[in-house]
Amino acid sequence: MNKSIAIVASLLSLSVGNAFAADASAFSDYARVKSVTPEYERVNTPRDECHSEYISSGSRRDSDRGDRSYGGAVIGGLAGGVIGNQVGKGHGREAATAAGAVIGALVGDRVDNGDNRYQRDDEPREVRRCRQVDDWSSRLTGYRVVYEYGGHRYTTVMPNDPGRQLRVRVSVEPE
Repeated sequence: MNKSIAIVASLLSLSVGNAFAADASAFSDYARVKSVTPEYERVNTPRDECHSEYISSGSRRDSDRGDRSYGGAVIGGLAGGVIGNQVGKGHGREAATAAGAVIGALVGDRVDNGDNRYQRDDEPREVRRCRQVDDWSSRLTGYRVVYEYGGHRYTTVMPNDPGRQLRVRVSVEPE
């Protein structure tokens, strides 16, 4: 059993020794930079573009005018006529009925359609309108570096511009 442990130990020392020998053949040197080209990507960052519009708060649009209801005026006129008819006597009764019908129709219309008499049409109200627009920009992603070492050209992408020289790691291994 001691013999097998010795064999394993010697194999281990040989493989560790070869690993150190492989690392010993690597070194740093400088390569000459031939060109550096910045690389960009296009990025879209949508943003809101807003503006204010001022509209009159009491004004009615043409489409609103067609939504008027006449039911309140009819019911108010009938109710006013009935009440006016009970007030007068003789020809006064006819006048009271007519007056009650007119006043009832006006009151009924205002109750049904709202009373906008006291609202000013010239008070502007701000309305904020927004829409999303594309906002394209270019963002630097790195530098494409072409360098030369040992008579060969190489290309890599780096986060920074290396300048005139580029530090490289050279590794020599037997084939």
